Formats: sequence, C-alpha cells, structure tokens
Amino acid sequence: MFGRNKEAPTAQEVVDSASPTHETQRVQGKGAPTPKRSVQQAARKRPLVPADRKAAKDKNRSAVRDDRARMRQALDTDDERYLPLRDKGPNRRFVRQFVDARINIGEFLMVAALVFVVLSFFQSLAVQSAVLLAFWVLIVAVIVDCLLLRRKLKKKLTEKFGGPNQGDLWYGVTRALQLRRLRLPKPQVKRGQYPS
Repeated sequence: MFGRNKEAPTAQEVVDSASPTHETQRVQGKGAPTPKRSVQQAARKRPLVPADRKAAKDKNRSAVRDDRARMRQALDTDDERYLPLRDKGPNRRFVRQFVDARINIGEFLMVAALVFVVLSFFQSLAVQSAVLLAFWVLIVAVIVDCLLLRRKLKKKLTEKFGGPNQGDLWYGVTRALQLRRLRLPKPQVKRGQYPS
C-alpha cells in the first residue's frame, strides 16, 4: 500500500531528462586560468615613495605653479579650458556677460561704505544721522537691485538654456556685488553690451 511504484521514474531519470545534452550546452568561463594571488599582488605593487623624493617634489611644485599660471591667465582672458570649476560652462559665461553689461548698485556699496565711515567721524549729530539714513537707503536699494537682477537672469536663462542650473542665480548676484575692476574672470563686455 505504501510501497514504491515500480513504473514511476526515479529522481535521477527526471534530472537527466530535464538537463540538455552536451551538444546544446554552451561553454562558459573566461577562457583563461585565474592567475595566482602572488602574481596579482606583484602586478599591483608600486612604490609608495618615489626613488628620488627631491626631484619628485620639484616636479610637483612646477606642475602646480604651471596650473596656477594657466588658471590666472584664463581668469584674465576668459579661456574656458583652464577656468576654475565654478566659472565653467555656457550658463556661467552668459551670467557673467549679463551682469557685466548692466550697471549694478551693489558694486558701489563698498566705496559708499568707506565714504560713510569717514563721514561718521564728524561730531555733528545731524551729519551722523544723515549718513546712517543714507547708508540704510543704499542697502535697501542694493537688495531691491539684486532681486530684480535675479528675476531678469532667471527669465533670460530660461529663454536661452531652458532654465538656470543650480547656483547660477547666486553666482550672478555675488558678481554684481563686486567692483567691476576686481571681478574674476575679468569682464569681457562693455556696459550696455548684453549677450544675445
């Protein structure tokens, strides 16, 4: 009653019938033996310290000096290849040209602050209060100008590139707050010469 059925196939017969024959099987593998561990380790070995440390140090210094000189030249000529990473790209170039083409109130903030500091040394209360009021008016004007610049830049970048990249608007605002002569990369357009 609970015995084996003599006609039922055995487990080995089921496995043999399910597996394909040798002719239909594909050969798998990488086609080369695995190299020994000692061979792999020997291939990876490199000296941690060069044989001539002084020559390597001098070579490294000259390479760093050349890179700095190229970057400095690129900041003067606006050469895209050697610019720092924060200044690279067509969006950033457009932002620089747009900001350099307009007159920004923020670029006069430092000069005005110096004038206000000198004027605040007067003992007259009327002069000091006028200087303080003028300084606060200038700060509010700079904030409004930066907000307008941000809005215009966003509109122009959306028209030209489909939208600003991350940091493009802040890049334009911070550039607008710098004196024109001290901006890096140097301005490549004249005032009123807006990019197309």
